[in-house]
Amino acid sequence: MFHVKQGPAARLLAAAEAMGVPLAPAAAGELVALFDRIALEPQNLTAIEDVEEAVDRHLADSLSGLTVPELRGPVADLGSGGGFPGLVLAIMRPEMPVTLVESEKKKCLWLEAASAALPNVRVVADRSEHLAKHARGAFATVTARAVAPLVPVIELAAPLVADDGHALVWSTPMPADDEARAATAAEMLGLQALPARAVRPFAGAERVMRVFRRVAPTPAKYPRRPGRAVARPIA
Repeated sequence: MFHVKQGPAARLLAAAEAMGVPLAPAAAGELVALFDRIALEPQNLTAIEDVEEAVDRHLADSLSGLTVPELRGPVADLGSGGGFPGLVLAIMRPEMPVTLVESEKKKCLWLEAASAALPNVRVVADRSEHLAKHARGAFATVTARAVAPLVPVIELAAPLVADDGHALVWSTPMPADDEARAATAAEMLGLQALPARAVRPFAGAERVMRVFRRVAPTPAKYPRRPGRAVARPIA
């Protein structure tokens, strides 16, 4: 039997247990091993170099998505970067198809190498605005973590969400005015904002999982051309 008593894997196991996320020791070791591979990469996939901090801010934070019962496949993870949360979710749910969407070619090469042994993963080297042209409504869940402010992320995610599907956004607590703007944007895009869910993936973290459910079609004009969602938010 595989036992972990100390080190990064033990830290991740403790974080998962605190969130109520089932995590086997072998899976914890597999997730931590991602950082060994990242350390060997010549490109800068993450600004975090300390392993314990990376376990908290990347791995445990990604695992917090598993606290959301609406999470189901197929999944599109927008702006996957180094693979957080998309690659982590794919490792944890091998039966769930996960599409990692990343526009930076070098990061795509890393994602392809890191997911080579995961048959449930595919990597799309493109922007989400372009993906929406031929994969509109194709995903039961669209995830986004550290991609852009909330309102632009809702615009990028909404066209990809299937009927009765959900967008799942990693966020932080926001003022009431910003909450209202996000709810307005969601409504404009055919989504309904569900109650925000606080989660604490590591000590000192203030995280909110924001879930938006498909309740109506997204107007055909969305998403707008690349960059527009961030430059001129709809709400």
